[in-house]
Amino acid sequence: QVQLVESGGGSVQAGGSLRVSCAAFGYTYIVSTFCMGWFRQAPGKEREGVAAIDSDGSTSYADSVKGRFTISKDNTKNTLYLEMNSLKPEDTAMYYCAAGPGLGSASLALQDYNSWGQGTQVTVSS
Repeated sequence: QVQLVESGGGSVQAGGSLRVSCAAFGYTYIVSTFCMGWFRQAPGKEREGVAAIDSDGSTSYADSVKGRFTISKDNTKNTLYLEMNSLKPEDTAMYYCAAGPGLGSASLALQDYNSWGQGTQVTVSS
């Protein structure tokens, strides 16, 4: 069973940076063989895809974060990262890590993922 544990969230002023991490447990090759994604959900809004990275390293980003966020992974540590720069108040949300086996693409669609972390809060003040 795949278990995902996020960390690194916090509070930052607009224009600042944060890096969130997601450690994967339960199977040695989760991050290297699954499609991994970051999603976020703000109060009163639906959960949305932010960034994804496939097993071959290909990536995709939501338009709202392109050029500001970078998704990466360390296969040896079975860990996923999201580097967030030039943060805006509208980036405030709970950020979730997710894993989707055998997708073959860096999908931002929620239904393509079947394992989720508990989330880490990111708050950006103006």
